[in-house]
Amino acid sequence: MSQTEGEVITSPPPPARDERLARRSPFARLLTRPEVGALLGAIVIYLIFFIVAPPFRDATSLSTVLYVSSTYGIPAVAVALLMIGGEFDLSAGVAVTSSALVASMFSYQFTTNMWVGVLVALVVSLAIGFANGYLVVKTGIPSFLVTLGTFFMLRGLNLALTKQITGNVGTDDVSNIQGFNSAKKIFASSFSVGGVSIRVTLIWWIIFVAIATWVLLRTHLGNWIFSTGGSAPSSRAVGVPVTRVKIGLFMLVGFMCWFTGMHILFNFNTVQSGIGVGNEFIYIVAAVVGGCLLTGGYGSVIGAAIGAFIFGMANLGIVYAGWNPDWFYFFLGVLLLGAILLNNYVRKRAEAMR
Repeated sequence: MSQTEGEVITSPPPPARDERLARRSPFARLLTRPEVGALLGAIVIYLIFFIVAPPFRDATSLSTVLYVSSTYGIPAVAVALLMIGGEFDLSAGVAVTSSALVASMFSYQFTTNMWVGVLVALVVSLAIGFANGYLVVKTGIPSFLVTLGTFFMLRGLNLALTKQITGNVGTDDVSNIQGFNSAKKIFASSFSVGGVSIRVTLIWWIIFVAIATWVLLRTHLGNWIFSTGGSAPSSRAVGVPVTRVKIGLFMLVGFMCWFTGMHILFNFNTVQSGIGVGNEFIYIVAAVVGGCLLTGGYGSVIGAAIGAFIFGMANLGIVYAGWNPDWFYFFLGVLLLGAILLNNYVRKRAEAMR
């Protein structure tokens, strides 16, 4: 159309800006990551022990800290995924011991190759995970209560069956059984780097964290885990197989407990039936410190790994610093509360900067 004399052409107003498309600064995006609070806490704790504990500065000490962290960090990988999926597993600590006891006693009592006991223990661990998950999704009973019951049953079975079968509270030495050495290379070997001994559990820990992070952030299964933890009914409505996801996550916890149990068995040759009690809380603490919400739907496997590393530093740093180790669990409680407060603060700051 041509403009007539005296006519004023007005341009339409610019479209309103959609806040959903607003770009955030790199710093704001960084703060939205679940693990950023744990990372800041890890740096602070590391610097504290680096300053007050001279032995903490040695490469050998760092290797020991990483080893301790890996033994807690491997189960924490699965526990973090389970918590993101909206569930808990309070039986994880004693399940580690159960898997080691099964492998040891089966191979020793039936005089079979050590690998037979390892595979039997794997089946038992997966079955425990499946039973926990099935009961949770089919009965609707909170996983806290279901796995608390499993915790007490496994704790009793560990002690009662071990004493019944071996006549003692621990298992017999299995280091002379065929297949022991080959299994030890996989689960409990070590190698040297620059004169510093590195345990193989550290390598496995890194591999498990990398795989779990890729699954969580780059696959449909990862989306299902987040959505299931956020709202199971809504997830079912859009076609997410919530039942299979939850049962699968509980079985993953069983697998990681089995792997850790095999390390304990092949590292010490025998297993004491009473160990592992209380470790389930350490796995949960590592996940919570790493940014996993207790309500589900939010969290990070990398954050849980950092949380386990913080626990490893605190566990040995107190000893290296010459502090009274009786204060360790008090420190652990302070660490948990501090991490929760820090994570909440970081998330609120990130939301304010959007």
